[in-house]
Amino acid sequence: MHALPIPASYEFYAELTTAIHLARQAGDLLLSIHRQGPRRIETKNTAVDMLTEADTASQTLITNAIAARFPDHDIMAEEEGGDKTGSGRVLWLVDPLDGTTNFASRFPIFAVSIALWVNGRPAIGVVQDVVRERTYWAASGQGAWMATPERLDETRLQTSQTSELNQSLLATGFPYVRATAKDNNLAEFNYLMPRARGIRRAGAAALDQAWVADGRLDGYWEARLSPWDWAAGVLLMLEAGGVVTDYAGNPWGLGADQMVAANPYLHEKLLTAVQTARREAGL
Repeated sequence: MHALPIPASYEFYAELTTAIHLARQAGDLLLSIHRQGPRRIETKNTAVDMLTEADTASQTLITNAIAARFPDHDIMAEEEGGDKTGSGRVLWLVDPLDGTTNFASRFPIFAVSIALWVNGRPAIGVVQDVVRERTYWAASGQGAWMATPERLDETRLQTSQTSELNQSLLATGFPYVRATAKDNNLAEFNYLMPRARGIRRAGAAALDQAWVADGRLDGYWEARLSPWDWAAGVLLMLEAGGVVTDYAGNPWGLGADQMVAANPYLHEKLLTAVQTARREAGL
């Protein structure tokens, strides 16, 4: 593995290099299955909340390796069997396949997301863009980076400078309960659609966050996801200069189930728009 652009004396250097290696290894596994086409698709809580054999295989690869190397650390992962009990002082959060619906339909936008949080704060975040073979990674206080298979320090990430909603490209997503719940993001989407330059719904929250960090998107909002969906991407955005809050404007933490993220010039305007939309809809 190429040397990281941070000193090897960094407190979580071993965890960071492990996370990058595992994200890439899991990405290779997912890509090989993707090219064959998934052989088994199940549903979880709703008909649109799916599980494939790739989710399980990727999670097993990642969590087994973490548990073997860091046996005293706790792990919270999306699929069944990936959650360990413990104090959570040192907590890994793993989404082994972010974008399962895309993956199952062979739509080429999905990711692996691995984060390490220590004492309730993000220390490491790694998001693997599987199809494009790009590794987005961040370490607290050390910046956010995009790496190719050849280099780990190719690009330091920086959020965009777009300051007006009507010039912004945004991203969002809709909850699995969108057909039955009133609070399903349609009010926010309908309010922002005519006020933004464009809104994308790619179906992989970890990549939405990585692309905000990389300045490809100007902002992102979403609700009703789980901690592992956001835990890595939030550090990418913060280390790239972004602002990340819940819908009330509080700094985002693992207990939040809402997120508004954007560059520092746009965040307040995006947050106000989301709040206005919700207030007008009676949410």
